Amino acid sequence: MSASLLRRGLELLEAPAGLQRGRDGPGAAGAARRRKRAAGPGGNKATVKGRVVKSAIEEFHKKKAVNHLRANLQYMLKGRFVANKAVTEQVLAQNRGRKSKDQPPKKAAKKKPEGTVFTEEDFRKFEREYFGRP
Repeated sequence: MSASLLRRGLELLEAPAGLQRGRDGPGAAGAARRRKRAAGPGGNKATVKGRVVKSAIEEFHKKKAVNHLRANLQYMLKGRFVANKAVTEQVLAQNRGRKSKDQPPKKAAKKKPEGTVFTEEDFRKFEREYFGRP
C-alpha cells in the first residue's frame, strides 16, 4: 500500500493530531522536496489520463448492504389487505419445486363415522312387517 493511500485514509478517518508523525524530524526537508517534485507536471507517468482515484471508504459505503426490514415491515403492516386463500395457494404452488420432496404431504380425506341410515323405529317397523311380531 502506498504512502499516499495511507495518508488519504488517515485524512478520511481524521486521525487524532497526537498520533500523526511530526514534520520537523530528520528527513523532513527531503520529504518536502519529494512532495514538491511530485506535484509538478512530470509527476507519475504510470497513471491513466483523467483517472480519478476512488476512496476505498466511499466505495465500501456505496456497496454496503442495506437492511430494508424495518421499512418493509411498516409497509406490510400498514395495509391490512388479506389475500384470497385460493390466490395464495396458487402462488405457493407456482413457487414449489416439481420434485416429490418439495411437494406437501397429501391430506387424508376425513372419514365420516359409519352409521346406519335407519333408525331404531325403522327396525321395529321392519320386524313387525317381516316376522309378524307385534
